[in-house]
Order: sequence, then structure tokens, then C-alpha cells
Amino acid sequence: MRTITQRQLRNDSGAILRQVQAGEQLTITRNGTPVAELRPVSPRRFVPRGVIAAAAAKAPRIDADRFRADLDAVANPLIDI
Repeated sequence: MRTITQRQLRNDSGAILRQVQAGEQLTITRNGTPVAELRPVSPRRFVPRGVIAAAAAKAPRIDADRFRADLDAVANPLIDI
């Protein structure tokens, strides 16, 4: 992973973002201390509705009462988050 300074990012952000978009990962430093990592975001993948419906049709059925009991067995239901 290549390291660049905050100043380099500010002065050449367009070229740097093109490099990241091409797959490069960078560490950004401020006064010699690493403060951030810049990496490409994974592209979204479109899944057709029919594929999701087919997967749901093959999925096992869930008993809601049994599921609730399982959750209550591992988590205190009285805790207020």
C-alpha cells in the first residue's frame, strides 16, 4: 500500500482518485502519522428479482415462535438499547 501526504491528496486529488478507482489502495498521512486509508469501493451488483424470488422459494421456512425463543436464549430481552 502506497503512502501519500495530506498535501499530496489535496493538491492532486483528481489523479489520486483515478488511481484508487483503478484498484490502488493508499494510506494518507498527516505530519508523518497515518490517519486514513483510501481504497476503491466494491461495485454494486444487480440481482434480478426473479433470482431473489427463486432463492426465497427454496429457503427453509422459519417458525417465528421458535426463532424468538432462540433469540431470547442468547440475548436478554429486558435490556434497553
